Amino acid sequence: MRLFITPGRHPPPPARAAGRLATLAIACVLGACASPSVAPVGVDTAAPAAAAPAFSSLVASRSASVVDVATLRIGRDESAAELDAAPEMDFADRLAAPLPASVRLSQVRDLASGLIVSSDGVILTSAHVVAGIDEVQVRLDDGRRFAARVLGLDRRTDVGLLKIDATGLPPAPIGDSSRLAPGDWVAAIGAPFGFHGSVTAGVVSAIGRYIGGAGEVPYIQTDVAINPGSSGSPLFDSRGEVVAMNSMIYSDNGGYMGLSFAVPINLAMQIAAQLKTSGRVQRARIGADFQEVTPALAQSFSLKAPAGALVVGVDASGPARAAGLLRGDVVTAIDGKPIGRFTELLQQVSQGRPGNRRQLDVWRRGGTRTLWVTLAEEPPARAALRPEAPAEWGDGLGLSLGALSPAQRSQLGIDGGLMVRDAAGAARSEGIRAGDLIIAVNDVRLDRVEDFQRSLSGFAPGRSVALLVMRDRRLAYVPVRLPERVARPAS
Repeated sequence: MRLFITPGRHPPPPARAAGRLATLAIACVLGACASPSVAPVGVDTAAPAAAAPAFSSLVASRSASVVDVATLRIGRDESAAELDAAPEMDFADRLAAPLPASVRLSQVRDLASGLIVSSDGVILTSAHVVAGIDEVQVRLDDGRRFAARVLGLDRRTDVGLLKIDATGLPPAPIGDSSRLAPGDWVAAIGAPFGFHGSVTAGVVSAIGRYIGGAGEVPYIQTDVAINPGSSGSPLFDSRGEVVAMNSMIYSDNGGYMGLSFAVPINLAMQIAAQLKTSGRVQRARIGADFQEVTPALAQSFSLKAPAGALVVGVDASGPARAAGLLRGDVVTAIDGKPIGRFTELLQQVSQGRPGNRRQLDVWRRGGTRTLWVTLAEEPPARAALRPEAPAEWGDGLGLSLGALSPAQRSQLGIDGGLMVRDAAGAARSEGIRAGDLIIAVNDVRLDRVEDFQRSLSGFAPGRSVALLVMRDRRLAYVPVRLPERVARPAS
């Protein structure tokens, strides 16, 4: 379902920073830091006490690659921006706290962090900090200040790229984020609340953490303390190499609460390379929406194991439709590589190039088949709409349903579906609620309430069926277990 974020603002320098934590959650994406000529620093990850001298040496050798970023926006308020595939409200705002009332509304200043990635002045920082700004200034560790220009930014991964007119700068040593594992020691260097060169340390709590179910960014979760102004700060491993960019914290009061999320540096540098070359990120698509295959959904579709990517929607004019992919299919492999989680397919597709041809192994109605799909360039996201519900019908699953009028279908851009007027019992327990649309039962499309009853009658009592649910234009299959008796439509 579509999720929204309401950005705030990063605080000004320390003298004005008191009482600025007013947002629900904060974003800050990373950096890398350090002179490659400096020898890596070793750390005994088994003993926290051994980490202190190693991190002390790391800070001394890596701080020169970390920069402060100050931006100015004039005459605009972007506090109600929507982010594509954004985390839920609990993860909240991608910017920090608002400026005080004494600051003129026509001039909004933000602070963040960044890191030098090449000696000729290319700097990696947070996209949300440099999006829509009028001026941006970079302060080096030695105190020098430079006006910067934005080479490009990608809101989805929160990666931005700046350029300053300077040479001979110490670039950050870029590590390999795929080598990280839970329990590894990591440290961040940034400018929280404008305090330059602040250091915090902790451990990797989890890897491959997908927030909101979109699967675009496999976040690295840590317990490193991150606060407003740290956006763009680097996350170093025990070798002194940058392994991630600090992106968000989980918070219900705007302050650090022990959960931080960072974008893997491998992904960030891929994005940065495209931004440097063309100023934008080109993503591929196949024109279909997917979700995870749970054990209950695997049973519903007669799969042997809960693996693969379940198709919940296919664009009418997209590559997937042309290739023959259908709603209710389960993509089990791409180019011969098995798919465990559906996010693996999303990443394989998004990292491909438009025009490339990919092989999909598909499970459909108890059998396997091979499809070939030609990737296309990803289009802009669509806005959400919602209709009103007409006459109802009770189904025995706890649902009161009604048919959609032709005008409502046209407004929503769908060719079928039933409106949920109320949800109780098993349906409510699985998360279905009033205002949702039931589009299909497994892969059988619904046009009338009679279609729904007819579809349920084909399943044995006590078995799970997969209901394709639409909410705010987002589709998802929801498994619901049938009761012993299914209610019949009222005459």
